[in-house]
Amino acid sequence: MQASTEGTRGGAANLIGAPRTEAARPATNFLQRVAFGVRFHHVYRWVGLVREGWFYLWGMRVGKGTVLPRLFITWPHQVAIGSNCLLEEGIRFKFDGIWQPGPSIQIKDRVFLGSGCEFNISVSITVGSDSLVASGCRFIDHDHGTAPGGLIREQSGPTGPITLEENVWLGCNVVVLKGVTIGSGAVVAAGAVVNKSVPSNEIWAGVPARKIGQRY
Repeated sequence: MQASTEGTRGGAANLIGAPRTEAARPATNFLQRVAFGVRFHHVYRWVGLVREGWFYLWGMRVGKGTVLPRLFITWPHQVAIGSNCLLEEGIRFKFDGIWQPGPSIQIKDRVFLGSGCEFNISVSITVGSDSLVASGCRFIDHDHGTAPGGLIREQSGPTGPITLEENVWLGCNVVVLKGVTIGSGAVVAAGAVVNKSVPSNEIWAGVPARKIGQRY
């Protein structure tokens, strides 16, 4: 009787805790692929089209093949996104100022923007085609004044447009400051603070960023 009970318990444990058999895995994988396909091609894309239509009414322009995730945008007409871009959720497009004609934030074709990127722009930024901008990157094209005798928050500071040329790769959490141009094919390592322009095909890292290598 004892052996019978232990056998029953062992069988139950095997049914509950054992990994799926090899025979079951193809069916499970197939169902997962179908579920993902339905979610991406139907739900995600349809929601993205509705979101794009809403922003279009407010002046935002989005190219063919680009699906909009959930975004934060202060002035939609200041944002233009090219074709076949891949955007992750939580990106913030912040035009820092009162209404004026746009667009001032221009994302060209086939650009990747990772989650949590922030564009804090008062002049302009251009991200060139085929660029990769990893999660958490920040772009700030203006400063506060620091003259003594007044509150810093009330002082206007210098500004300057930011430009990323084509095929640029920024690692996670890179900060790009006012007036910077990052040349075609350049790479900036994660966590760098870029306060001066980066020539084409160079590799930069650090705070402040400096050249550490060259792409040949």
